[in-house]
Amino acid sequence: MEVEIHPTAVVYSNALLYEGVKVGPYAVVEEGVEIGEGTVIGSHTVIHSGTTLGRDCLVAAHVVLGGDPQHLEYRGAPTFLRIGDRNVLREYVSIHRSFREGEATVVGNDNYIMAYAHIGHDCQIGNEVIITSFAGISGHVLIEDRAIIGGQVGLHQFVRIGTLAMVGGNSAFNKDVPPYTLASGRPGKVYGLNVVGLRRKGVPSQARRALAKAFRLLYRSGLSQKQALDRILEEVDPCPEVLHFLEFARASQRGICPWSRERRGNGEG
Repeated sequence: MEVEIHPTAVVYSNALLYEGVKVGPYAVVEEGVEIGEGTVIGSHTVIHSGTTLGRDCLVAAHVVLGGDPQHLEYRGAPTFLRIGDRNVLREYVSIHRSFREGEATVVGNDNYIMAYAHIGHDCQIGNEVIITSFAGISGHVLIEDRAIIGGQVGLHQFVRIGTLAMVGGNSAFNKDVPPYTLASGRPGKVYGLNVVGLRRKGVPSQARRALAKAFRLLYRSGLSQKQALDRILEEVDPCPEVLHFLEFARASQRGICPWSRERRGNGEG
């Protein structure tokens, strides 16, 4: 399949466009950009130097990829944005390059990023993540696989969102959200396990029960976090999901979100 470039688009001569790429009206693709096979670039989109975009992505109108990081100390060092395959980026999405010389902001595969969402410099976005409209993802945020970020959510710098966590809309988070949990609020708090998400993704019932026990020990036992994590290691079935839940909490630098006593989830798997 041939590359299709609209006559009004500006594509620099040393940009690399693979077979089947389509570039819409008034789009700009700067020097050194790489765009994988079958990817569609919408009208008025700007893709800056340092950006690599995978195959079979859909980039809607007015998206801006690879812009300079919004950091007062950035002085033009060469940095990168790497986006994987089969991503959908809707209208007015913006994703910035890394702040650190030679490093990259990274977006994985099969993500759905809705209109007006912003992803800041040095973020690491996993696979099959959904980021809803108007979400603001600050620099250095980590979002693990299959997490869901609600509309108009704000994530503070260096916050981590765990695997299969679901973050409710209009929330603000300055602490980490553990894997497999539901969280919302301003400031954000955890109120239960993402039971529906776990079932939909085929997590076995035995693992769900183990996660429910781990959740109760961490959030509802009255133990300190260290005591609870030690008890989880000693008493809970060490399935991969529980081990990830445990390791995520232990590795937290900002601390994990507290339990919401106002909006209690049942914690059942």
